[in-house]
Amino acid sequence: MRNHPIAACGGVHQTVAAPTCLPHGTIQFQTRAKSIQIGFTDQRLSPYAGSATFWGWLASTPWRQTLQAALPHPLPTSNNHLLPLEKALAFMHGLLCEARKLTHVAYHRRDPLVPELLAIRRVASQSALSRFFQGFGSAGANLGCFRPLWQWCVARLPSRADGYTLDLDSTRLLHEDGQQEGVAVGFTKRGLKPCLNPLLAVLAEARLVVQLWLRPGNTSCGNNAVAFFWDLWEQLPRHIRLRGVRADAGFCLPELLALWERLGLPYVVVAQLSQPIQRLLRGDLVWTATAVPGTEVAEREYQALGWPHARRLVLIRHRVDERDRRGGKRLLEVPGYHFQALVTSLPPTQMSGLAVWRYYNGRADCENVIKELQQGFALPTLCLRSFWATEAALSLATLTYNLTVLFQRHLGWQQKVTVQSLRYWLFITAGVLSHPAGKTTIKLAVPWRERAWWQRLWGKILSPIPNCHAVENRPTFSR
Repeated sequence: MRNHPIAACGGVHQTVAAPTCLPHGTIQFQTRAKSIQIGFTDQRLSPYAGSATFWGWLASTPWRQTLQAALPHPLPTSNNHLLPLEKALAFMHGLLCEARKLTHVAYHRRDPLVPELLAIRRVASQSALSRFFQGFGSAGANLGCFRPLWQWCVARLPSRADGYTLDLDSTRLLHEDGQQEGVAVGFTKRGLKPCLNPLLAVLAEARLVVQLWLRPGNTSCGNNAVAFFWDLWEQLPRHIRLRGVRADAGFCLPELLALWERLGLPYVVVAQLSQPIQRLLRGDLVWTATAVPGTEVAEREYQALGWPHARRLVLIRHRVDERDRRGGKRLLEVPGYHFQALVTSLPPTQMSGLAVWRYYNGRADCENVIKELQQGFALPTLCLRSFWATEAALSLATLTYNLTVLFQRHLGWQQKVTVQSLRYWLFITAGVLSHPAGKTTIKLAVPWRERAWWQRLWGKILSPIPNCHAVENRPTFSR
């Protein structure tokens, strides 16, 4: 005789109405309008069946083979083992489906569709995923693994006649428990807090991350930036040309500026408003009005301490009131203005001072990339005990972000959307998994008025020949 579930029908507090228990494990409860009956099914259902679109596209690329060759782990010998590749793919899928921790990734073991989509035996447990990342035990292991993966992503971008702009930036990932390697007290927007300090580079026109290195939380913004850039520069595919580099004041380092000049790479970097520059701003500069109301520009040749020669300094001042939030620093001696200073190798004949300022302002989109990495791909919560394991988890999460960018480019979408939009438009689409006549079948729960869009979407994903027929980025929802 089948046992009935007891937990749902046990004793409850006398002020709470208990659900009605019916035969064969069925549960019934009363809403204001009607009675609703709850039952169970043996059908193999998935709440993320729509992620088949992403994995269908990725299966047509050599990503799987590239990832497998890059992973540094030895092949396991246990009879019940999972391959390192299987663990990496399951981790990526968990992030696509909004997992924030390894335990969340492991929860996808209950989804019967994941092994089918990823061609793996099963999703790894939290402990197995933790051991997988502990396999990244040194800087050399991480560089050897992730260099070819960054390069693979960048190589799929087309060349541009004007080239790409490279934005350098760093961010702070708060970890207030402070028990992991590399977590140290550093300056954050919330004051001095235990954190990690990743350094990353973004190709602005594609919003693609080119490289990420992890640093302890107590390092300065420009720490190890020269080595980081050299490694990035040497790994760029030959058809990817850089038109310039942009960075904030933390990267205004003499050795970094000299490196870019030696490579013939134009740059625009924020200069720190040191006392000598502040004296310039308070002096008799000739300010030129611009087409931007309240914004004026001045220029000087300026040689800071430690610079081998003078460089072009573009100075900008913005007339503001107390409610104005435009960028820049306010000097108490010059009330009513915000000031900015930009160091650039771009000559005045090529780009005016105002154009330099506007060109630099495009770097603000790099902050949107960092924001999506933190909110959409769980960077602040992927902190393991080992420093190099944490760097590996952050790198693989960022590469997953890159793949969503390339996925959207394959679909022909002109405007990149966040992974949250991808989840709601595509991934969070339920489906039924079955095997009629031995053939794996996924039936998506899509309203009939939206099915024409899904057909066009799959046609674009599975087309063996690249074409210019873009698919609109969302269906026409049924009423």
